Amino acid sequence: MLTPPTLKERPVLERNTLVVKQKTKLFSSRASFEILDETGTVVGTAEQSTTPLAKLLGTLMGPPATQIEFREKPDDSLVFTVRRRGLLLKKVEVLDSQGAVIGLYKAKKFSLAGGFHVYDGAGKHVAEIRGKLLKSEYTFFQPDGKTEMGKVSKKWAGAMKEMFTSADTYAVQIAPQLADQPTVKMLILGAAVAIDSLMSTKGGGSSGGESDNE
Repeated sequence: MLTPPTLKERPVLERNTLVVKQKTKLFSSRASFEILDETGTVVGTAEQSTTPLAKLLGTLMGPPATQIEFREKPDDSLVFTVRRRGLLLKKVEVLDSQGAVIGLYKAKKFSLAGGFHVYDGAGKHVAEIRGKLLKSEYTFFQPDGKTEMGKVSKKWAGAMKEMFTSADTYAVQIAPQLADQPTVKMLILGAAVAIDSLMSTKGGGSSGGESDNE
């Protein structure tokens, strides 16, 4: 089990269910998302960005480092960041608001089913991701492969069901026993958006594939 980080309480991380809705931006290739609670209130945002230096290096050496900043309302304060680094073997890290690495995502190797492994900041294996990644239907399991930690799904029966007719809207649900684990919530929410924008083929990253087996 992950230990909660030392940080002030973050309202967006107090929720066990969040809805992620991708925003459409004309003439922009940057991914941008709204994060809503179960009532449809926007409680945060996730914005993709690339530094000017990274863009310059990218034109010379390949895909630049890219990051997604997760911010919460109403003051748009930074909660955490997901950052993709590397040219050939991409490395996707999760950093807290102070810039400390709290997690890492790695694609499964030699697996026809695909998916990702999740590690904490010390490199300990804390979760695996299995399911239909490119369809936003997958589950987070503890390393035992059986205990569910959370899930991402487009199947929603809540008050905002009509929003889920969009291909770019999905729910992120955290298992009740992890309600007081903000680090886990950051890793799960971060993975959901990263898979959608940094690690999938539509986001320009390398896909971990998908499996019909939950």
